[in-house]
Amino acid sequence: MAAAANQAWWKKAVVYQVYWRSFYDSDGDGCGDLEGVIRKLDHIRDLGVDIVWLNPVYESPDRDNGYDISNYETVMAKAGTMETWERLLRETHRRGMKLMMDMVVNHTSDRHPWFVESRSSRDNPKRDWYIWKDPKDGGAPNNWRSYFSPSAWTWDERTEQYYFHSFASEQPDLNWRNPELREEIYRTMRFWLDKGIDGFRLDAIALLAKPDGFPDAENPADIRYLTNNPGLHDYLREMNERTFARYDIVTVGEAAFVTPEEGLKFVGEDRGELNMLFHFEICDEMPEWDMLRFKRIQRRWYEGLWGKGTNSQFLNNHDHTRQVSRYGNDGPYRVQSAKLLATMLHTLPGVPYIYQGEEIGMTGVRFGSIEEYDDIAMKNKYAELVGGGADPQEALRSLQPLSRDNSRTPMQWDDSPNAGFTTGTPWIRVNPNYRDLNAAKDLAAPDSVYRYYQQLIRIRKENDVMAYGDFTELPEWMDDERLYVYTRTLGGTTWLIALNHSDEPSPLEWPARLRGANVRLLLANYPADVGQSGLPATLRPHEARIYSVE
Repeated sequence: MAAAANQAWWKKAVVYQVYWRSFYDSDGDGCGDLEGVIRKLDHIRDLGVDIVWLNPVYESPDRDNGYDISNYETVMAKAGTMETWERLLRETHRRGMKLMMDMVVNHTSDRHPWFVESRSSRDNPKRDWYIWKDPKDGGAPNNWRSYFSPSAWTWDERTEQYYFHSFASEQPDLNWRNPELREEIYRTMRFWLDKGIDGFRLDAIALLAKPDGFPDAENPADIRYLTNNPGLHDYLREMNERTFARYDIVTVGEAAFVTPEEGLKFVGEDRGELNMLFHFEICDEMPEWDMLRFKRIQRRWYEGLWGKGTNSQFLNNHDHTRQVSRYGNDGPYRVQSAKLLATMLHTLPGVPYIYQGEEIGMTGVRFGSIEEYDDIAMKNKYAELVGGGADPQEALRSLQPLSRDNSRTPMQWDDSPNAGFTTGTPWIRVNPNYRDLNAAKDLAAPDSVYRYYQQLIRIRKENDVMAYGDFTELPEWMDDERLYVYTRTLGGTTWLIALNHSDEPSPLEWPARLRGANVRLLLANYPADVGQSGLPATLRPHEARIYSVE
């Protein structure tokens, strides 16, 4: 049996992510805003959610939807004012929820005053706050790619050097080797913590440390060299000591390309860095559903972290296609599939995250032309493909399934124009299926996706086994490509979760040790009598069941 997990308030929490520009527009300008979030807080509270994660609202040119910050201590006009943000914090707390801010400290906007100063001359005091290099052989300092473009370097005519950017050229990376820069970042974090926020989601946190010498990569397309470099954990321990450790908050780091062994360095409870992390072995590296691969990933992370650190459970967010379209069935079994995925994420070890719209089973979208998309990463990749000779329509088709805009279309509130999101022209098109798929219609149905999430979250809150119970797969189905059957056990309490992730019925031959057990149904995503005893002989397509076992 794995070591028992230490208890903390955030380990029993459920997090709801608000991508505010697509959540609710209060003033008709076509973009969601903080006032809109305030008006819809009851929708979030009524789910039973504990923490609201708010995507970046800081001042920004908005080249990458707020992840290009030009002032860490003001609110962008598109989102509202600092007064509105402060009211949002109060209203969130008044409803018994906590607010987690999204903080970007790997890079800033190229319009941030720090960078404006840094690029003004080679001897400016802030020159070393960013990463500048001389040309090499008449070109870029090395062959690295960025996440968003073929080169991680942009030439600056004025000072005749290249600057480094892990993302877009408008997002220059900060130089974390500079202690003055680090202290200013910590001061900024304390600015928000002193206002009373309850935590940070730390964007691209695995990228802070850069390799010595910036050597050429053997395979530039494999951009793992951007992450998890020596010195990273020294920065995180210092960050914790100077900021997080002084407050009762929760921190989660976005950490690409981490193994469980590397992940434990971020979240080990004996290390003083972060509380939990997002790894992307699923969302970045599993383009479509693969049950056996998913099971292996869950197994490895459980064995690597349990009792030592905390994982996050998610299948979609603002950077990844909606889960029911990518990993489920968004056609005839959309409702059952949405509920099954929810059941899985809320019963596996770790803290579950809900991305706005997931709780009503919103789906991905495919627009007909590249002009209808907003995603900078997709647009840059499209230009690169077409520039290399690819057929434009084929390039578009290849990029549609994983475009970040799949998850960024406006929240579908009702069947009125623009799904009730705005009275103006939405910043990005609404998914055309909003007339049939919307929150008003979903909440009106007693067996809806939203109502199911409410039940799921409630039983998680009421039963410690969901957060702290050991995890064991039933060996009879470890190699099954459809069925995922496992238990969570805490003390004398055992829960059994049975999932049929398939468009076909799946029979179950229960082992003798369970055939005589006293089992009671706690929750199911098909109509069933809660409290009934006995295990099912067959699970219907995308059926999910949670039982207590005595």
